[in-house]
Amino acid sequence: MSDKIGIINYGLGNLASVKKALDFCGFESGFITRGEEFADFGRYILPGVGAFRDAIDVIREKGFDGEIKKAVRDGKYLLGICLGLQLLFDKSLENGEFEGLGLLGGEVVRIEGVLKVPHMGWNSLEFKGDCPLFEGLPPNPCVYFVHSYHMNASDKSIVSAVCDYGGKIEVAARKDNIFAVQFHPEKSGEDGVKMLKNFGNLL
Repeated sequence: MSDKIGIINYGLGNLASVKKALDFCGFESGFITRGEEFADFGRYILPGVGAFRDAIDVIREKGFDGEIKKAVRDGKYLLGICLGLQLLFDKSLENGEFEGLGLLGGEVVRIEGVLKVPHMGWNSLEFKGDCPLFEGLPPNPCVYFVHSYHMNASDKSIVSAVCDYGGKIEVAARKDNIFAVQFHPEKSGEDGVKMLKNFGNLL
């Protein structure tokens, strides 16, 4: 199986910064723009910036939904970043109610209890249990966020990190070979680089 990392390009991701961070980590990576290209990679990153509905519509139009689910069934590692995390859940309540990929149980809900939305800037993480993505990191590392909605997992055992913003909100998940983070590791300095290295080195 190839260890090359496929960055899933559906037109709404911060692709260049993810690619640059992976290059810095020393990983071979490339962009996936067509369904048949999934076979060229051994693990995947689903990035994203923008609206949930637009993103899931494009993913389905391109047939990426089936390819992503097949990759997960085949045991390949998947990392969702920001909107990429949200797309992995059952549904989002952003400007309506829209069905997601259903790989993680729960829904995506608006941030409440604070005056400033979106949540933009640096915030510290509180880890929940052990997660290979966070191995070797210091307690409560600071990472970079830009989001107005967050995950609300139906099975709390998959929550791997929370942060404090208008109360504790869930910002990372792990289920088997699926990893997902609401923040941007590619913009989070040395600690973010360490997370990407951990992902790329998963066995």
